[in-house]
Amino acid sequence: MLKLYTDTDTDITPSLAAEYGYSLISMPYSIEAQTTYPYVDFETFDAHAFYDRLRGGVLPTTSAISKEQYIQFFEKDFAAGNQILYVHFSRAMTNTFDAMDQAVAELREKYPAARFEEIDTKGITTISYAIVREVGDLVKAGKTLDEILAWAADEVDHFAMYFFADDLKFFRRSGRVGGLAATMGTLIGVRPLIHMSQEGKMISVGTAKGRPKAIDFLLNKVGELGDDLQNHRICIGHSDAPEIAHELGRLIEEKYGKQNLVYVDVNPTAGSHCGPNGVGVCFHAKHR
Repeated sequence: MLKLYTDTDTDITPSLAAEYGYSLISMPYSIEAQTTYPYVDFETFDAHAFYDRLRGGVLPTTSAISKEQYIQFFEKDFAAGNQILYVHFSRAMTNTFDAMDQAVAELREKYPAARFEEIDTKGITTISYAIVREVGDLVKAGKTLDEILAWAADEVDHFAMYFFADDLKFFRRSGRVGGLAATMGTLIGVRPLIHMSQEGKMISVGTAKGRPKAIDFLLNKVGELGDDLQNHRICIGHSDAPEIAHELGRLIEEKYGKQNLVYVDVNPTAGSHCGPNGVGVCFHAKHR
């Protein structure tokens, strides 16, 4: 039996996870020494309240989960001899998967009849959301585990994501964006432009003076790299910036025609690194 897993860093909510049959692994964040596990310590993510705290000066931190926690997540399905597929955020962005690898190695030795596979979305938040849903669609269509893995081997690199951040103090502290100038955040009105690389890392690709130019950059990337848009979702993620996100969606349809647009709240764990008022777009692309 095929059992699906994903994690909260992919922006998947419990209701959407249930629709596809995913078990949801919670990735924690901490504020003032209090650690919170999304959808374990609360049922619904109040994005506005969370990002308002960040606007007020709060700087959350994030942490990996332990080998023992991964064993608790997976052991029941190993014991049942199931096929297990974990579709997760980028390995290149965290060391939490070192603990997972240790757990899986231990469980494989204990339960050799089970099969564990993973799909690295080579991204986080909205791009991971898009790929997790595509995999869920394949499962709904009756595809086998091997067919899904073959799809992922080719298709993961055909999902592109570009976004801009509003306040660089969050990214500067985390150090998770390659090529990001340390002084950029002091320039008034400058928005850093970032994309998810083929290696699964966030890379700075330039700046835009003012939010309208940042939106134009995202809009033009959809046209420049977009491929088979009509048969895939265009996912617009935002960290409590719904008006900007919907403006981008309106411009996409104005320029490229009617699309299957989905608007996504950036989860609080990833949002701890990007801060409020960020907006990004993920779409099926010729390449990343």
